[in-house]
Amino acid sequence: MSDAPSPQALIFDCDGTLAHTMPVHWEAWKEVTARHGLEFPEERFYALGGVPTRDIVRMLAQEQNRPEINPIHFAHEKEEAYFRRFEHIGPVEEVVSIARKHRGRIPMAVASGGSRHAITRVLRHLSILDWFGAVVTNEDVVNQKPAPDIFLEAARRLGVPPHRCRAYEDTDLGMQSIRAAGMDAVDIRHFTRG
Repeated sequence: MSDAPSPQALIFDCDGTLAHTMPVHWEAWKEVTARHGLEFPEERFYALGGVPTRDIVRMLAQEQNRPEINPIHFAHEKEEAYFRRFEHIGPVEEVVSIARKHRGRIPMAVASGGSRHAITRVLRHLSILDWFGAVVTNEDVVNQKPAPDIFLEAARRLGVPPHRCRAYEDTDLGMQSIRAAGMDAVDIRHFTRG
């Protein structure tokens, strides 16, 4: 894991880190991109983990010369497709067990590129929402991952200096975000598979 001093706070990404949501998100993406005739390879989907749906759609629509596609409407369609598959979401137990061990001992937050509605629903579904003193989502910051803003805002809300926080992520963009925030970064891909 890490040789950094004991953290004063823990910050967790949600999708793919606390919750096995990425395959469910992918199924929703496939449904909605097919409906709109957009190309979005699975490999690229995983590479863009942590980027808000509306930003991905804006990029795809521009690249594929589809100015008629409204990123906000598309994001709502994709979220509805995702929610229809909610029963398939479970915890990433290796990471949830870390949060469980530290629950009530040090401050913890969630920092996610997802929407507030979706992320709180996932955390509630896993019965862990009340473990976190702050939940920061894409609506709370201007600059998304890989910018450090979402992790810095989580640290600010917890009242802990960023350099005393340890953060957990499952994507390259998320790891860049944590490092840019000056936090101890833990890549959960080193101890989980999924």
